[in-house]
Amino acid sequence: MSVDIRRQIPATFNRVERSKYGYNAKQVDDFLSRAKTSFENPVGAPGHVASADVRAVAFDPVKGGYDAHTVDAALDRLEDALARRERDDLIGKEGEEAWLRQIGKLSGILRGRLHRPDGERFRRPSHKRARSYNVQDVDALCAELVGYLENDQTLSVDTVRRAVFRAARGADGYEEAQVDAFLERVVELMAAID
Repeated sequence: MSVDIRRQIPATFNRVERSKYGYNAKQVDDFLSRAKTSFENPVGAPGHVASADVRAVAFDPVKGGYDAHTVDAALDRLEDALARRERDDLIGKEGEEAWLRQIGKLSGILRGRLHRPDGERFRRPSHKRARSYNVQDVDALCAELVGYLENDQTLSVDTVRRAVFRAARGADGYEEAQVDAFLERVVELMAAID
């Protein structure tokens, strides 16, 4: 499958007002330049930008920088395109069975946590003042994920990417880092499937 990188990433982004914060333009431009070069080279070539790299990238906030919403939307499209390319490359090299095994393994890991009882899916922070996510909010999204994975219910990968949970404190909520890491794997799976 051929991917047109120009359709995934605009040539330029709008900037926010000089008094407001946006993404550091140089960092964004450098990362996207690397991503465009990756599209011209085979998957796995030195300096290759993978879908996981797009998920993990962060840019410093600067006044007058690029509009974060516009950049995030472009990064989402880029991540999806890279995931499709990686899937197609794996299928081309090792066959569809290899891809299905990879998806099945990741799905199994995720389902194990999703099938835990409400209120017990993730760790509770040990520090009383640690920031955490509202348990009911996270469990509600997990219920939607079970519907998506097991009952063919519609759920957009962007819904998971943009999930926002109410704040909790300490043991009243789920540990943020563990929930975030889990949701990154969910996005990885959904991007590979869709």
